[in-house]
Amino acid sequence: MPHKRNPITGERLSGLARVIRGNAIVGMENVALWHERDISHSSAERIILPDSCILLDYMLDKLRDLVTTLQVYPDRMLQNLGLTKGLYCSQSILLALTRKGAERKNAYEAVQRAAMKTWKGDESFAANAKREPEIKASLSDSEIDQLCSLETHFRHVDETFRSLGLE
Repeated sequence: MPHKRNPITGERLSGLARVIRGNAIVGMENVALWHERDISHSSAERIILPDSCILLDYMLDKLRDLVTTLQVYPDRMLQNLGLTKGLYCSQSILLALTRKGAERKNAYEAVQRAAMKTWKGDESFAANAKREPEIKASLSDSEIDQLCSLETHFRHVDETFRSLGLE
């Protein structure tokens, strides 16, 4: 895509992730043979285990390079998030409802109604969610505000960056 800047590393990581997933399938197929101890799985394991470990190490190194050199435009990101009127929070609300015992189908329909009102109107998703009876039955206004806050969505970012050596 011409509008992207140097997407090759991201594309490489995406492609190599398919290799890792393919090796994982071979590993899972081998599990059924462990109790028999026939040797058909050991030949595959001798290839997929070291190859996958080496490949994953390479991928993590490339991902660290990608994230370290990533050009970020925070003001533009906030502007883009604002254009969604908070619709990216719909999954958080849905999951919170199901954790509180709501039937998934009913919760999904209630969240979807709030989302559709957001698409068609001028109000935020949080405001529309607060007016849905099925959502209000399980979540308070403050809980909805918390679930729709950027802080909630970014709460593990620092920990993730530290674990990747990106402090």
